Amino acid sequence: MEGYACIFDLDGVIVDTAKYHFLAWRKLANALGFDFTENQNESLKGISRAESLDIILAWGNVELTHAEKDEWLKTKNNWYLEHVLTMNEEAILPGAKEFITIVKNAGFKIALGSASKNAVSILEKVGLLNQFDAIIDGTKTTKSKPDPQVFTMCADELGIAYKNCVVFEDAEAGIEAALSAGMAAIGIGNKTILNRALFAVNDLSEMTLEKLPFINSNTIPH
Repeated sequence: MEGYACIFDLDGVIVDTAKYHFLAWRKLANALGFDFTENQNESLKGISRAESLDIILAWGNVELTHAEKDEWLKTKNNWYLEHVLTMNEEAILPGAKEFITIVKNAGFKIALGSASKNAVSILEKVGLLNQFDAIIDGTKTTKSKPDPQVFTMCADELGIAYKNCVVFEDAEAGIEAALSAGMAAIGIGNKTILNRALFAVNDLSEMTLEKLPFINSNTIPH
């Protein structure tokens, strides 16, 4: 059969590390003399670490040199990793492990497309690393979502046509990236915010094979 693939974002789709990012960014903001809210953290979903820092500094009216930014980015990541080191299988979001298994058993390719530079470490901590046929993360990309680069790189590595890929995303920027690549997009989370997605579910426990947009009698392996 013609190849098909499911591409998953990491944060907010497979695991919830947004709370760890929030704690680390807030610690950074406080160290620089201003506060950082959970609502602000929500608006940084899908955005690279460097771009997130620039946005946060603008909120706090703080200017730093490139060298200072580099140091703060390292510090922030170290604070974040302190939390990541405590992760285990319990950090997997509802339905994620089960749905990935279902899709894999059905014969479809599985990829991870994430802005995180810690994706491999996180997948290893939660025991899902060996489930993915391709992993494209922030260590391999040069452009952030909504640029489609992360997802097109996933498809290219898998050897799957873009039109035969479906992306699972919890961020508007990620949905836009998928659509820009000519891929289907399924939202994880708020249906109102993710209204450009084909549809949205609360988490992957609500997904079934039959809900995949490319599923029909010709694509399900027999």
